[in-house]
This record gives sequence, structure tokens and C-alpha cells, in this order.
Amino acid sequence: MKKSLSVSSEGSLPPMDDDADSVCSDELLGSQSRSWLSDLMTNELAPPGSEDANTIGRDGLFVDYNFPLGKLEMQAGVKWKRPKELCSSPQFIVNGATRLDVRQGKLNDCWLLSAIASLSMNRVLLKKVVPLGQSFQDGYKGCFSFWFWQYGQWEEVRIDDLLPTQNNNLIYLSSPERLEFWSSLLEKAYAKLKGGYRALDMGFPHEAMVDMTGGVAEILKISSLPRDLPAFLRHLLAKGALINCANCQGPLEKRGELGIMFRHAYSLTAVEEVKTAHGRKDLVRLLNPWGNTEWEGRWSDLKGPEWKTVSVEEQKRLERVRREDGEFWMSVSDFRQHFETMEVCHLADDLSKPGSSVLPWCCVMHHGNWVPSISAGGSVHGGSFWQNPQYYFTLSEVDSGTSKKTCSFVLALMQKHQRRSGVNLAIALHIYPAHPKNTYLSSEDLKVLQPVLYSHKYSPRREVVLRGSLLPGRYIIVSSTQAANQPGAFLLRVLTEQGNDATPARKPPPDIPPLKELSYPHQAALPSLESTKQLFKKHCSKGLCKPLHLHKLLTEAIQEGVLAGSEKYLVLEHCKSLVVLMDTQGNARLNWLDFQYLWDKIRGWTDIFLKFDKNKTQHLEYKEVAPALSKAGIVVDDLIMQLVGLRYTEPDLTISYPGFLYLLMKLESMTHKFQAYDMVGMGSITVSYRQWLHMTMYN
Repeated sequence: MKKSLSVSSEGSLPPMDDDADSVCSDELLGSQSRSWLSDLMTNELAPPGSEDANTIGRDGLFVDYNFPLGKLEMQAGVKWKRPKELCSSPQFIVNGATRLDVRQGKLNDCWLLSAIASLSMNRVLLKKVVPLGQSFQDGYKGCFSFWFWQYGQWEEVRIDDLLPTQNNNLIYLSSPERLEFWSSLLEKAYAKLKGGYRALDMGFPHEAMVDMTGGVAEILKISSLPRDLPAFLRHLLAKGALINCANCQGPLEKRGELGIMFRHAYSLTAVEEVKTAHGRKDLVRLLNPWGNTEWEGRWSDLKGPEWKTVSVEEQKRLERVRREDGEFWMSVSDFRQHFETMEVCHLADDLSKPGSSVLPWCCVMHHGNWVPSISAGGSVHGGSFWQNPQYYFTLSEVDSGTSKKTCSFVLALMQKHQRRSGVNLAIALHIYPAHPKNTYLSSEDLKVLQPVLYSHKYSPRREVVLRGSLLPGRYIIVSSTQAANQPGAFLLRVLTEQGNDATPARKPPPDIPPLKELSYPHQAALPSLESTKQLFKKHCSKGLCKPLHLHKLLTEAIQEGVLAGSEKYLVLEHCKSLVVLMDTQGNARLNWLDFQYLWDKIRGWTDIFLKFDKNKTQHLEYKEVAPALSKAGIVVDDLIMQLVGLRYTEPDLTISYPGFLYLLMKLESMTHKFQAYDMVGMGSITVSYRQWLHMTMYN
């Protein structure tokens, strides 16, 4: 397959299916070229299509030996079997994938199953997560693929179809249709993404919904929702939102008096106005992923006399089924009374349902880092809050269809790799009015300004969401952690109506002292051109300079001047990169002409380094790096500078002389490569998989 890469609240459902002692409370619970530079500067973007190690079994079928096993799957009597061993003619999907294809097994993951049920209601998203062309017949190799959204991009997860069984029955998720396996395999793929089935034993429905949609999850208290709840719910569903709800007042998954399970996730899949003999009635449709234990109050499937007042035609329109299959209707008033918390996953742009009468949100994503002593300023009550990442937020397009002249938006701040690292940062969002002249707030500005909207508290959840509506104007978004100098990576998503935007805020340009004319500090640091030519002949055999040759040459060249001692910071890896980045032939060696071009750059960059090394320590302090880069003709924003601090500095956040040469060469080379592909100056490029690997591997 050809691959290409385009560069360019408070309250919650409790962690569902947690241990019995758990409590339901809040306490438990830029430009495209800039993105291109971010990925290359950190070298953290994995090439598309990377896979875990795998093996072909003796029967010629795929076996994923890296799938993590838990205690339950390793118990006596548990056998891993393929669907073809469980039935004579297994099918990936039978009569379409629907919300009724989800039955919970021994694994306590109703939070995930409720998200899967909601996903099945959106055909566009379902096809994105569950490629529908897979089968147990044509081209069957025992391998199935699923896609999940992770921190701004969709990732493929490949699994084998070996499923844990006991007495020839699946022990985890299954479909009521015995021949159907899409939902069981989807559960296994998600388990692999998270670290095994055991990793699914607790969680929030909104986390799974975000991973399966790329949407933004908002957590709402049902008691605080608008009085016209049916209209509110219809509006959400019309935008393609996925909705889950729960009652978290009672003991874990114990049945209430009228059949509703406490601390158990349900999917809300429809709102309908029903014609009855006594007038119209608003009902909501819910689904219990257990597949049974339904609501037994008014309008229940089996015991609700209210259905006798509804015509057969109207019941068919509602697709009402009179059996205990986990799906049921209830009145809006009963819904308010028996459910407490609701999680809504908002979809944006191409993730919305086709044909929706309401335009979807427009989504802008920004990746960032909290870097100690650089961009991890801590909470609003600390003295370094202004150092946190800031984003310039412009609102100009007011909401349509309302009398209020305001602009609605949803902000979502997600800390990355939370489950993998085991570190839960307490995070929050604040919005301030922008400075009249600048797009960045200084420490002095923040001393006198008050936020116009903010998170009510710092939360350790993976993602905090701030929903609001403000008058048209210019604002600044600040993302922060509660404690200062805590390292972490984050993704900020800004959902607005079309026409509004958010961009990284730019600090005022630093004061750059002019270099004196005819001043060449490198003359006191580097040998003359003639001496350099002799060094080239001495260290470079056959007139070709390889990385090891360059290391020896630079070491000797530096030792004699005012930068003597800096050579101890010069490593072979620096020289490999300097050679590769200057190499025009693709053979990792420089001839004399190529070397002369490199040496000219080194002399000019040495002038800049010595000028900005004001305290003559042979290191640039972090605050001196950005002005030095600017003097070299390379202007970068705060995000790139954060990456410089993470990737190119010494432990004391300074950059050595060799490190400075390496950094400048990397930035200049990557910028030129981008510009070479962006021939028409559009600010974005498309490269093939092979080109991407070549550029990232050989630099």
C-alpha cells in the first residue's frame, strides 16, 4: 500500500467497573511548517506503518506474540482460539454492525462497551475505526486491523484473531449473534493499544470515545442541563455527538429498584417526540451494554402500559422491540431523576455525520510542552505563570441562530501518554483578554488582568475541557500545570465556529545587539584558511572528509583559540550530522569544496556565538539562544524553542559551542529541505513514505 504523509468542567462519570471500594467523586476522577520542524527537531515522530514484532504460526496464520497477557487469560481452562475453531462459518459482521452487537463478558469494561455502542451509531466513524472490508474468507490470514485516534493522529493497531475462551465460549465481549466477531476483535485491539485486557478494568467512557472518534469529550451534570432537555439533546445528536450517562450514587453495578445499574455506563442513542392517545411525549432511548437488566419504570419494554397508548405504526417508527435486549425507552423526566452524569463527545470537521443540519465544529490542534525553567510556569497563583504556553485566540464570527451576539467554543487540554507514564499532572486552562498591541501577555500584564473564563480547579484527568461563549474580540489562552517546573507534553484543541481561530502567541522580539562591521571574533577562535587547509590534508584521506575525520579536524582546530576546552563537548554524532547535512552526493563524505562551504558557515556562526556568549563561559544561556538564532537568520517560535531546550541543551540548560553549530546546521538544513518541497510557497508539503524515511533517517 502506498503511504504518504502530509505535513502541514466539573464532574464526570466515575471510572466504570472499578474495584468495589471506589467512590463516585470528582477526586477520583501553528503553521504546518512549524509542525514539520517540531517533529524533526525531537526525532519522535514514528514513520507510518511501524508495527510490533510478529510471527506467522505453523498453520500459516498471523500470531501476535507481543500481545500483553493478564492473569485471567492465563488461568487454567482458558484457551486462545480463533473464530474458525468456535463455529463453522464465522463472519466479521452479520447484517451490519449495530449497537446491539455488544455483550459484556467477564471483563469489567462497560465504559468501553458503551463507547463502542455509541460508535456503531455513526457509520462514518465506524468505518474509520473498523475497516469493513475484512473477513474470515477472502484473503484471510488471521490478522485484523483497527484504527484509533491518539494525540492528534490516527494509528493502526493490528492483532491476530486468537480470543480467550472457556468451554468454547468467549470470556470477554461477544455478540448475541454467535457467528459475528467484529466487536470482540475491536475490544482486543483496544486492549493492545492500552497494554492488555487488564488495562481495561477501569476507565471513563469519554476516554474511549475520544480514542475512537478524535472528538472532544465534555462532562456534564444532568441536574444542571437546560430546562428544555429534549432540544438540548437533539442539538448534540444532530452534530453527531456521542453520549454516555450513568447514576453514580449507589454501590458498583448494583441494580436499583427500577432496574437502573449504579455506576454503570449507558449509551444515549436517540431522543424522540412520541405520539400517544393523550398527546405528545418526549422519550430518550438508552442501551445497557450488558444486553439485559433494563429499565422497569414507565415506558419500559416489558412492563410499561404506556405503550398501549401508542399506535403500532408509531412503535415501528421508533424501532421498539419488546424484549430484554439491553435497549429501552424512558421519559425525559425519569431520565433526569435516575441519571446523574452525562459525557458528551463532540465531533469536529470531517468526523461529523453527513447530512447533519448543523455545521460541525471547526477544530484547530496545537502540540506543546511544559519544559522546566522554560515553559512550565505552574499555577496562576505562582510568580512564573506567564512562562506557560500562550495561544492567541481571535473570535469574530458570532453564533448563528441565536439572539446573543457571542461566539461559542470548546477548549480541550490533553496531557499526553498519561497511562503509559503513570504520571498524572494536574492541569487547567485560563482565558485572558489580549494586550491591545501584543499577542503575548507579560508578567506585568498578568499582574493586573483577571481571566474572563477558566477551569474551576486543576484536574489530574487526561483531558480538561472548558466550554464557553464570549463576545467577539482578542483573547489569550494559557495552558498550565498546578506545580511549576513539571515536565510534560500536551495537545490543545480549540473547537469554534468557522471563521474563528487560535494560534501560538509570539513573545515580543528580543533586543539583538548589532554586530560591529568588520568585526570577526572567529579569527581569535579558529585557524586561518591556510591552516585549515593543512588540517584538511592531515586528517582527511584521499581528499574526502568523513565524520571521524571531521571530529579530529575540529578538535584540533578548537584547541588552539579562545574556545579551547569546548572540544570536550564535541561528539562524533555532531560530526556525523554536520557531514550528512552538508552532503550533496548522499555518500556521507565531503570533498574540499563541500568542506569549504561548511567552514564558511562555521566561521560565521562562531562570530555569532562569541558575540552572544556575554559572560564568556563558552556556553550560551537559554535566553541567549533565540536572539543568536535570529542573528543567523533563523526565527523560531516558542514551541521550537521549548524543543531546543529539551533536545539540544546541556543539563544546566546551556548550549555548548559544538552544540550550537549542530543546532544551527540542523535548523538550516531542515528549513531548506522543507522549502525545496514547498515550491509554490503554500506553507505545507506532501511527501511519500519513502521520501519521509529518507529525510528523517539521513539527517
